[in-house]
Amino acid sequence: MTQQRSAALVGNPNAGKSALFNALTGARQKIANYPGVTVERKAGRLVLPSGEPVALTDLPGSYSLTPTSPDEEVTRKVILGEFPGEPAPQVLVVVLDASNLEQHLVFAQEVIALGRPVVVALNMVDLAERDGLVLDPAALQEALGVPVVPTVAVRRRGLAELAEAIGAAEERSPEHHRPHVTMTERRLTAHAIAESAILSETRRHRLHARLDRLFLHPWLGPLILFAALFVVFQAVFTWATPFADALQAGVDWLSQTVKALLPAGLARDLITDGVIAGVGSVVVFLPQIVILFFFILAMEASGYMARAAFLMDRLMARVGLSGRSFIPLLSSFACAVPGIMATRSIADPKDRLTTILVAPLMTCSARLPVYTLIIAAFIPNTPVGWGMRLQGMVMMGLYVVGIVGAMLAALILRRTLTKGSASGFIMELPKYQMPRIKDMALGLYQRVQIFLRRAGTIILTVSVVLWLLLNFPRAGRGEDQVDASLAGHIANGLAVVLEPIGFNRDISLALIPAMAAREVSVSSLATTYAVGNTDETKQTQALGNQLKSHWSLPTALAFLAWFVFAPQCMSTIAVTRRETNGWKWPAFMLAYLFGLAYIFAGITYWSAIALGL
Repeated sequence: MTQQRSAALVGNPNAGKSALFNALTGARQKIANYPGVTVERKAGRLVLPSGEPVALTDLPGSYSLTPTSPDEEVTRKVILGEFPGEPAPQVLVVVLDASNLEQHLVFAQEVIALGRPVVVALNMVDLAERDGLVLDPAALQEALGVPVVPTVAVRRRGLAELAEAIGAAEERSPEHHRPHVTMTERRLTAHAIAESAILSETRRHRLHARLDRLFLHPWLGPLILFAALFVVFQAVFTWATPFADALQAGVDWLSQTVKALLPAGLARDLITDGVIAGVGSVVVFLPQIVILFFFILAMEASGYMARAAFLMDRLMARVGLSGRSFIPLLSSFACAVPGIMATRSIADPKDRLTTILVAPLMTCSARLPVYTLIIAAFIPNTPVGWGMRLQGMVMMGLYVVGIVGAMLAALILRRTLTKGSASGFIMELPKYQMPRIKDMALGLYQRVQIFLRRAGTIILTVSVVLWLLLNFPRAGRGEDQVDASLAGHIANGLAVVLEPIGFNRDISLALIPAMAAREVSVSSLATTYAVGNTDETKQTQALGNQLKSHWSLPTALAFLAWFVFAPQCMSTIAVTRRETNGWKWPAFMLAYLFGLAYIFAGITYWSAIALGL
């Protein structure tokens, strides 16, 4: 009995392999895992024009036959026939994205150099033509020395021609067999082949190439990225101020309305000092959150964020991190929890552990209300140059300090506890495009929903619990209520440890519930001052004004420094425990981050005192 012929689809991620596989096999496919690894295996049956069946496998996307992840390891083993009882595919079908030809040709050359029967599927030619790029398949075939078939998988174009080429592939062998070629040589060859295959390109396509030369320039690229971030943080203050003031006025009106409607007593105080003061003090920072994520979503949708990742890869390689760490660290700017979970894509266990341990140093969105409150209260919004204001510069400085701290921590960890060297990575650069208003609106809506849900659950709960702890037991005649309360006793004990770095009782009290969520420190301060102030006039003051009357500038700066380094919420610790399968590394994370927070808050406080601030 003759063994059924076999073929496999290979290529970079996002080349359209899965769409092509589905189009070629239809319903004649099954999905399972490869032996010993949790990597999806898609196998199906392709029927050639002659009626002969071919066993077709869709291999995981890969950038090289030198694997850097479990997916790439599976692809290499299948191609080379290293899985027990599973012979190597007789025909390799290399799928190329026609609109990103140069990048995909690097891996194609490596596959062709194996000397096996190969067919190239030049996929998504319709999208390339839409973007103004017309290619010559014949020129590409001559350069590669293997059959090249243009296809559009989603429209079933070129499928019959591809099946015919697969059926005839065994009878041919590559004309250009160069097994020992460096990656640099492959890239240069890929560039030359791509250039020779271009029949015509529009001004739009050439513009995209010029933009890449500008944004990815080794010197201009980082400057442009820095300028873009600078604009973002200037906008966070400048654009958000009128909306934040309007929300603050609404919170104040609601508090005064409740006081006018309800009789004086603990029930009214619970609503005004616990619920409205606690939750309202965080909700007023919603405009800053919206503006920050507007820019983040715009950079992602336009394709610029991937270019920023490429630029940051050079920096991370110098501190021993893989380029694969960038996406998890970038995700941590929104929240460290999904960022830490995203480290699962990192193959090297020490590289992955290092990324997990430094992820909390990325400035998550929960820190934004804290930064905004303190900066608005203590830093004057004075112009410092054309289009620049001091508050925005300080905000950006805090983000930069967090990034630098993460890079230095990674450098030290990679040379000690997680010793190892960086491994390179290849990243697909998406096409430039205008962000879609609908997608932007949906993304912002989801971020607002998450923010308000936290305000209505975690922050509300903590604010009410803190109000109860601040109000019981009740103070005697002439005694301060906060000092007499259970919360006050706890805070006064903690203040002994924190006093050397400039933190008072109120700050000590705010740091405890902040472990539930960073924003809770703002609501905790609002609740504490609402309970502690017996003067009705002071109770109606905005939280920032109350802070200015209780804190010095060195204390405020030390508070900012603390939140740059302090561990994030307990959810971060919990997900770290789950991802590392134990409490050893979460405990280490807590210890080293609290240590950094204490040291740098102290340095900031003592330096500010020495400078006479």
